[in-house]
Amino acid sequence: MIIYPTIELQNSKPVSLYRGDLDEPQIWHVNPLKKALEFAEAGAEWIHITDFDAIVDQGNSNNDLIENMLKDVPASFQIGGGIRSMKRIEEWIEAGAGRVVLGTVATLDPDLVKEAAKFFPDQIVLAVDVMDQMIASHGWKEKTAYLAEDFIKLFDDDPLAAMIITDIDSDLDLNEDSLGLISHLASKAKAPVIARGLTKTLDDLARIKFVPNISGAIVGRALFDRSYTIEDALGVGSQQKSQTAEFI
Repeated sequence: MIIYPTIELQNSKPVSLYRGDLDEPQIWHVNPLKKALEFAEAGAEWIHITDFDAIVDQGNSNNDLIENMLKDVPASFQIGGGIRSMKRIEEWIEAGAGRVVLGTVATLDPDLVKEAAKFFPDQIVLAVDVMDQMIASHGWKEKTAYLAEDFIKLFDDDPLAAMIITDIDSDLDLNEDSLGLISHLASKAKAPVIARGLTKTLDDLARIKFVPNISGAIVGRALFDRSYTIEDALGVGSQQKSQTAEFI
């Protein structure tokens, strides 16, 4: 299972949010570029970046920082946050992003996502943000009319690199209902699934590893509050699946 350490940016600072609340971020007083280098030096092959400022105002205040990461950090990058046009997709891929994550735009213009996946096969990632069985958009602030399972099926025939599935209702706390939801939705996805928001402890991470069709996990807050280290997370990800987890 691939571990995706994540750096979420607001005003060029690493932050963590609770249930997507941009008004009260947990600010981490570390240099984001140095943190990305730390992740890469520990052995992370991929790093996930979310630009919260771009989600809010479609701005580019974090662009220089992210572009420096793309140039200076020896890892592949998955970039998301406020990317809602083919132009922005192209700009990030040309800048060196290995993958681009699309969320809100997929609910507004699914055909754009399909077109992008055809132009950039294996470089487009779909964000599947689930709230009360429905897809949420605009930074988790709006609930759409899409049922999560129907939304996933909408992209069955598109060459996506992956789908990131987030159970917003369990943002910080791993529970059986959330594991059941992720397991169910992963079974419906044709693309590889990356789990997000279910990695508070190493035990949580180890359990996610046993969910069928889960190819990776996004890890953020736990690395910044030192619940565990990136080395520990990568160790769990590299372990062989020797048994079936109890919740399956």
